[in-house]
Amino acid sequence: MGKQASSEKIAKYSDWLDTRFKIPGTRITFGLDFIIGLFPVVGDILSFGLSGGLLLVMVRKGASGRALSLMILNISLDALFGSIPFFGDIFDLFFKANKRNLNLFQSHFEEGKHQGSAWPVIIVILLVLISIFILIIYLAIKLVEWFWQLLS
Repeated sequence: MGKQASSEKIAKYSDWLDTRFKIPGTRITFGLDFIIGLFPVVGDILSFGLSGGLLLVMVRKGASGRALSLMILNISLDALFGSIPFFGDIFDLFFKANKRNLNLFQSHFEEGKHQGSAWPVIIVILLVLISIFILIIYLAIKLVEWFWQLLS
């Protein structure tokens, strides 16, 4: 299979996941990722798995570490925010991680962008995750203090 045929299959898969259907009377598109994500927990896990499958195909096609780290960031953001009830479903309509990853994949191979090491992206991701973790701990402490005051 040639590079062009492979790229077309990846584009078709991405289209089915993110933009295959259109809300009538609008420019808003959605795909199976949105539909599957409507089912709490199971849908989010399945959606994450489908996005991961697309990522694996891109790995086998030789995407650079930097491109892959940006793709992982897109999938992680989609999984994180997409798992929030109601808000996550709205988020999925507009974020379209698989389409973003397709654009990264195409710009990597067609234009030579996103070459190099993944470390700069990984460091930023780790800093963001550590910040989120600290924020969650802080909010949990504040919540416990608030409940303690209610009980007193």
